[in-house]
Amino acid sequence: MAEISAQMVKELREKTGAGMMDCKKALAESAGDFTKAEEWLRKKGISKAASKGARVAAEGLVGIDVTGKVGVVVELNSETDFVARNDEFVKLLKGMVAHVGKHAPSSVENLLEQAWTDGKKVKEAITEKVATIGENISVRRFERFEVAGAGALGSYLHANSRIATLVEVLGSDKPEADALGRELAMQVAAMNPKWVSREFVPADTVAKEKEIYREEIRNPPPPAPGEIRNPNKKPPPEERWPMIIEGKLNKFYENVCLVDQVSIKDDKKKVKDLIAEAGKAVGAELKIGRVARFEVGEGIEKKKDDLAAEVAKTLGQA
Repeated sequence: MAEISAQMVKELREKTGAGMMDCKKALAESAGDFTKAEEWLRKKGISKAASKGARVAAEGLVGIDVTGKVGVVVELNSETDFVARNDEFVKLLKGMVAHVGKHAPSSVENLLEQAWTDGKKVKEAITEKVATIGENISVRRFERFEVAGAGALGSYLHANSRIATLVEVLGSDKPEADALGRELAMQVAAMNPKWVSREFVPADTVAKEKEIYREEIRNPPPPAPGEIRNPNKKPPPEERWPMIIEGKLNKFYENVCLVDQVSIKDDKKKVKDLIAEAGKAVGAELKIGRVARFEVGEGIEKKKDDLAAEVAKTLGQA
């Protein structure tokens, strides 16, 4: 039997995009013949994964799990929603969530290099699924929260498995803290706050908002359809501007800061009121720690195919 060197495996892997273990097996099955090894990979559908890796994967699912004081959320992407419902895809996502919870990778790059099963790395397991399923698949991101000391984790997974949230509540291990975490996880899913509280809003963001409000006072925007305004009405005196700007800024915080938002379950209360009530019930001051909200494909630019242009291009080259 021909000896299979590491260099041979490396060269075949670079050429086909297949995993290390698959390349080694292909060379062993082909007695070290590169052409036959490549054919072996093609027959198994493994080498096809390389060409699929460049295609945009903007669909998929998010998976989530909370076990004790460890919470994990993972976004696994595919090219189409149809493939995201494939049993093999769902199984891979569940395995990825469990893996992140157990092995605590420091980044997606670190995760891909970690050991999976059967001597494979995580990235090689994904490559195999790409070849089997027929679409590009990628782990886009993950979060892993581990509560240190007294605290709880709340989680929420939307019915379509495309939105998932984790919320860390600090200060108590009691059931009321768990319940608060779950309620706030739903709040985050529905209202998508950018920050936990106004203290975390960057100073330049606040300054920009204030400048926008000043300009609105100086030069009011045109009336909305159906709105009636007094044409003789003048802008308020400048000494009143700080008070008006403060009122507008508070409205801004209500939209973008979790604790300032109106509760989705009780519109007569704000989230900070719910936190205070839960804290009173457990006899401790409760605070919101880390928050994660994943929505499948957010921020990914999806490629739009122009079939007519493709046909015209093909005809022009004929």
